[in-house]
Amino acid sequence: MVQGVSLTTLATCGKSRIYGLSPSWMAPFQPFKRSNLTSANCKHSVWNQCIQNLVLIGYPFVSRQNGFKTKAAWMFRGGEQGLDASVEQSESSNEDILMFFFHLDLATRVQCALNMEEYDIAQQLRNKLTEVEEEVIKQQQSKRGLSSKSEAQDKGLSIIRLRSDLQSAIEKEDYALAAELRDKISKLEAESLAASAKALAHENAQYVFRLGQKVTHKIFGYRAIICGMDPVCGESSSWMENAQVKKLSRGSTQPFYQLLVDVRAEPNLLVAYVAEENLFIPEKPDKGRLDHPYISFLFYGMDSAGDFIPIKQLREKYNKPRHEIPTDEDGGKA
Repeated sequence: MVQGVSLTTLATCGKSRIYGLSPSWMAPFQPFKRSNLTSANCKHSVWNQCIQNLVLIGYPFVSRQNGFKTKAAWMFRGGEQGLDASVEQSESSNEDILMFFFHLDLATRVQCALNMEEYDIAQQLRNKLTEVEEEVIKQQQSKRGLSSKSEAQDKGLSIIRLRSDLQSAIEKEDYALAAELRDKISKLEAESLAASAKALAHENAQYVFRLGQKVTHKIFGYRAIICGMDPVCGESSSWMENAQVKKLSRGSTQPFYQLLVDVRAEPNLLVAYVAEENLFIPEKPDKGRLDHPYISFLFYGMDSAGDFIPIKQLREKYNKPRHEIPTDEDGGKA
């Protein structure tokens, strides 16, 4: 079971075998400072503080490539500057997956401490788990548009209050204040409309692909497994500019997927973030081997169609049901 595996076993060899534990990871955690979790760089703080000894042995090419640059190799449709596959590499997606691992590991440690009647340690770990869960929930709400919905509601209440103040200012013939309030109301109405539109887009998102499904990149041809999805592009503006997202026919407002790329085909691309329009499913079921060091922690294994079965926690993260393979009339697998 994934829940019983420590993050320290993420050290892997070239064939995705799992190797030993790191003593520093097994040592008691230092208490988190809430500022580490609430800052803009919360994921970096947690990761650097608690999982800094994670090493991918046998994958020397799998490393954090901050500030990497790409060379000409291919072109988006209508693009003039060539880009290679690494332009779709996503550090934020990789860290999102590692935070997911970290959350699972903490939950396991709490249960292990309780089983061994180490109640003080269990309480410390539970406190850390609570902080991580709060941050994870915040991230999930943001991706699902719930934060935008709340923002729209808050702005709606502010508009109501400002309109009341505006009416009072008009009755008192304080026209300078009234003009100022009108400007504030107009600005809030525009912001509220934008937030509502974003929330609606998230609520009505329709995905062509599902968790655990094997897909192929239309341009680069590599095979990959879907391990996450967003209704719209959740990357930074600099990432989108580097990847020339604006030149895609559907732009940044289409679903984007986190992909575990077959490291045998693309050894320099660990986790990719790819637009829906650039992916397709082969006509025949793909039952071939696909190597990636994260597979064992996110999936139970392959189903009869060659796709991967997501663990329960991953399905819950994206609020997705378990996929059932259709059966034929004779009761066999289709």
